[in-house]
Amino acid sequence: MADTDMLIADIEALGHKLADARASINRRFIGQDDVVDLVFGAMLCGGHALLVGLPGLGKTRLVDTLATVMGLNGSRIQFTPDLMPADILGSEVLDSAADGSRAFRFIEGPIFCQLLLADEINRASPRTQSALLQAMQEREVTIAGQHRPLGRPFHVLATQNPIEQEGTYPLPEAQLDRFLVQVDVGYPDRATERDILLATTGAGEDQVHQIFTAEELLAAQHVLRRMPVGDAVVEAILDLVRACRPDQPEGAALADTLAWGPGPRAAQALMLMVRARALLDARLAPSVADVAALAQPVLVHRMALGFAARARGETLSGVIARTVAGLDPASRAA
Repeated sequence: MADTDMLIADIEALGHKLADARASINRRFIGQDDVVDLVFGAMLCGGHALLVGLPGLGKTRLVDTLATVMGLNGSRIQFTPDLMPADILGSEVLDSAADGSRAFRFIEGPIFCQLLLADEINRASPRTQSALLQAMQEREVTIAGQHRPLGRPFHVLATQNPIEQEGTYPLPEAQLDRFLVQVDVGYPDRATERDILLATTGAGEDQVHQIFTAEELLAAQHVLRRMPVGDAVVEAILDLVRACRPDQPEGAALADTLAWGPGPRAAQALMLMVRARALLDARLAPSVADVAALAQPVLVHRMALGFAARARGETLSGVIARTVAGLDPASRAA
């Protein structure tokens, strides 16, 4: 009982701190609460997020704001077609000493940080994109045969323009799967856009303040993983993920719609993100409603439409929405 009471106290204390952090973020990133919660949730889970949206919607501004509020050492990489892996990871240089001796010295690249903004990630070649794979999964890189650990915590927040495809390289499926969520950043509504105009075009802007430290974020990630998840939520996650796999019996209805579906990493991502959503809402445990709400950002980049479905004009968003709606109503009760 003492352990349960301690967990409840930790969750409640973290909830208050998260509310302060969200309020601070919303002073500079106005009116996009769902976007903030998804990116914030990915960081609470210890994962990475892919932000997809048109230029000028504040994606870079959000990442800069998060770095300040969370007290993290941040770096930014502007991805271009001529970017090389060494530009991200770093390289060894040969130094000459005063006595004439020579030795190699490693110069760290921008990936050696705690929060990495990979701006327009799909503009880099696959060779350069692959430099992030080991870092995103293992939190370390291998350079000249040596394993070099990255910062703790370590998060990649990547941006991608969904419209302009000339001169871009689509991210490979293996790398997309490393992103915990895909966050679609859309246009603000009229009232929000009015607030943005008034807040950002004057003589000064609201400043954000540090709420967390890196150590406190790591502690929050540990609290999240201790949060209990009910059997109904676990079964809903399994029902949803397995129903999106066209080569399994549960997904037979989508056999002519999907080329492939999400793997076990998608189920793991849902398990973590439903906990994060509960934390951000100051709840002690997630519900099945959280699974339905997070199905789109967790699954959309882990699936692909087949040729027939594309010819019919179907979308992954529509397929996911139908699958969520088609789950057993009893299992979807919160």
